[in-house]
Amino acid sequence: MQIDTKLNVVTISGNIKSIANFLEIKRVLDTILRSKRDIIIKIPDSISMTSSVIGYFNKLVLKDNIKLTLMIGNAMLLDLLNDLNLASLFNTRMF
Repeated sequence: MQIDTKLNVVTISGNIKSIANFLEIKRVLDTILRSKRDIIIKIPDSISMTSSVIGYFNKLVLKDNIKLTLMIGNAMLLDLLNDLNLASLFNTRMF
């Protein structure tokens, strides 16, 4: 997994599959969210994401009132978020 940032846009390339991936995502987003209240996360490749990442995104939206937009490149990940009823909460879009 690799993370690239530009302003409030974060691109996460590769599969999100480990606790180390979660910790890196959290570190990057926590840094950006010190100065931003909205964030766009592009996930072009991953077919899934760990429950810790899903839980962290939930916290950002529901507790911290962050405007989150997920731009998904893989239909399997979009299906997962739809099955979990999270696609609308995370403002999910295909790209």
